Amino acid sequence: MLDQIRRSHGHSRVELADTTGLSAQTVSNIVQRLLDAGIVEEAGRTSSGRGKPRTTLRLVGSSRYAIGVHLDPGLITVVVLGIDGDVVSRHARATPTAQDPSDTVDVLIQDIEMVLTESGIDRTRIVGLGIAAPGPIDVHRGIVLDPPNLAGWHRVPLRDAIAAATGLPVVLEKDVTAAAVAEKWTDEADGAQNFAFLYLGTGLGVGLVIGDEVVRGGSGNAGEIGHIVVDPDGLPCACGLRGCIAVSCAPLPLIEEAERRGVIPAERPDDHPTGVDAAMTRLVALADAGDDGADELLRRCSEHVARALAVVSNLLDVDRIVMGGPLWDRVGQMFTGTIPARLDELRAARGVHPVTVSGTVLGSDVGAIGAACLILDEALTPRTTSLLVPSA
Repeated sequence: MLDQIRRSHGHSRVELADTTGLSAQTVSNIVQRLLDAGIVEEAGRTSSGRGKPRTTLRLVGSSRYAIGVHLDPGLITVVVLGIDGDVVSRHARATPTAQDPSDTVDVLIQDIEMVLTESGIDRTRIVGLGIAAPGPIDVHRGIVLDPPNLAGWHRVPLRDAIAAATGLPVVLEKDVTAAAVAEKWTDEADGAQNFAFLYLGTGLGVGLVIGDEVVRGGSGNAGEIGHIVVDPDGLPCACGLRGCIAVSCAPLPLIEEAERRGVIPAERPDDHPTGVDAAMTRLVALADAGDDGADELLRRCSEHVARALAVVSNLLDVDRIVMGGPLWDRVGQMFTGTIPARLDELRAARGVHPVTVSGTVLGSDVGAIGAACLILDEALTPRTTSLLVPSA
């Protein structure tokens, strides 16, 4: 019921009965409980022709809140999200360069407290806190397991550390999955039920929604595309193959090649993600200014990304591909201009149905918004597994 009200932006009781298949009396009883709890409110009356005007319902954004934290190796973002999906407060900063995870955890806690204080929200209205972190992760135990771009992060119990400091229920999720959850939340009730979210940050990954359900995999680490081969003659990869996407168009190898070619000066003090991010900004600015070397590197990168997305599309037969993440604000214009046509050439089912390609409307905060949506999703979104009768 809540999910239908949220995604429709204003269903009446009659329409809720039609879409849920519940009886009019059951819908009326549930709606009354939601009204009494202050979670939904009556939003006015509409007329659809003959008969009595219908009273529409909408979520009360200030009734419940969730906190979302995105830990990217290059950027930490914290948001407070209302139950209606609106961001009411946010803060972002560069991820600390120190390799001691406890230093970064302390920064996360400080930022969470600061955002809560600035928002002025009653803590009793906060239903929980979601964390989006780079994989691999142990979802069940809330542990970050040696992510390749977070040096020193060996089996860090991030979920429990944040829960102990804030006193809130905390969920840990992989960043690409959180981004897919965020995009699912922005969909209308009749939106595409099968899509892939290409996450572009310090690393690259894919979040998946199939049959309107988020795909997490057996261990919660689905979406690793780093070892899809996109350039058989490319650089050797740690996995033993050549030309994997991880060594062909992830930010660090892309910047290293730009430096080898003299496209940008080799001025980075180290390979920390914040330095790589700044170098990416310079590379994109050169391409935008007409530098042939920078433009060629980024166009080749978009070709490689299109090849990887073709593998995902051919395997899963998605209807839509969405792209976003911390890097999207810089490469988005080129990617949306070059990838759709190339992807269509590479898709096996191009004659059966189209695949739309677009950038996320949530901007670079999509990971943090998705982390908060994880909490709201748990509270509001129905799941088919809840309808199963346990076996005796």
